[in-house]
Amino acid sequence: MKATIRLRMSTADAHYGGNLVDGARMLALFGDVATELLIRNDGDEGLFRAYDSVDFLAPVYAGDYIEATGEIVEQGNTSRKMVFEAKKVIVPRTDISESACDLLDEPIVVCKASGTCIVPKDKQRR
Repeated sequence: MKATIRLRMSTADAHYGGNLVDGARMLALFGDVATELLIRNDGDEGLFRAYDSVDFLAPVYAGDYIEATGEIVEQGNTSRKMVFEAKKVIVPRTDISESACDLLDEPIVVCKASGTCIVPKDKQRR
């Protein structure tokens, strides 16, 4: 089972100079994807227990469109092991004009992660 969300990073997401977005924003997106996966799988939002690994691979800037995808890859009695990937799919082209953007022919992977979520037995409805 997979889930995907896509959204544009805003200037409110920019945390550092040069409109650089904090890497924690990617983890927040992965949390939203995990929640959707748990709702689809168990009928409950569950709880994110821990990340096993997080790799930040490329910078993200205000104006970038990010597509975050997650998948349940293992399922125990209450645990759900998931993998995540965030890709930059559209970038602003302020060198051309303030409203120009490019759809990337090849999306840029900006972050990968894996983690475990928990859905207590008494909360599972599926």
